[in-house]
Amino acid sequence: MKSFLLSLAILFTLQSFGQEKFITKSGLVAFEASVPSFEEIKAENNKVTAILKTDTGKIAVLGLVQGFRFKIALMEEHFNESYAESEQYPKTLFLGKIIDFSKEKFKNEEAVAVILEGDFTFHGVTKQIRTPATMSYKDTHYILSTNFSLTAANYNIKIPKIVRNKIADDVSVQLFFELYEK
Repeated sequence: MKSFLLSLAILFTLQSFGQEKFITKSGLVAFEASVPSFEEIKAENNKVTAILKTDTGKIAVLGLVQGFRFKIALMEEHFNESYAESEQYPKTLFLGKIIDFSKEKFKNEEAVAVILEGDFTFHGVTKQIRTPATMSYKDTHYILSTNFSLTAANYNIKIPKIVRNKIADDVSVQLFFELYEK
């Protein structure tokens, strides 16, 4: 609980400093760990908060692990109880920045290739992430999206032998945020 409150404090601190902040409370984080010939293992969380400071390019993303929704309720229950252990590790957090961020790059509404870099925390483990992303500015908001892979073992997620061949070693993660000025 203390770490959750600390994460919220970090997000609010990022929110309170700087000139221009763009935010969403309905960002999307999705993942897939499906293996061909077995049941689809795919979930989405569309209630993720993200804050972008345009004066620095810093970004903070916070999502509740229990917010991930699966097509099959039993799979969601197993994910929360056995794999993500969401009672013990209730949140996922990314604190980082868009490398060489500059508002001038987004003048013509076209998607621009950027690099997203920072610390990603899941299941109590923090690892540095560096991934290509695309970003654009349309009308009054920024759109940021990226896809990258993670390995469950790197986040101390134990997969029982009985289902190990039904779950991919590499988990595909997708982020999509439409950030509006606050």
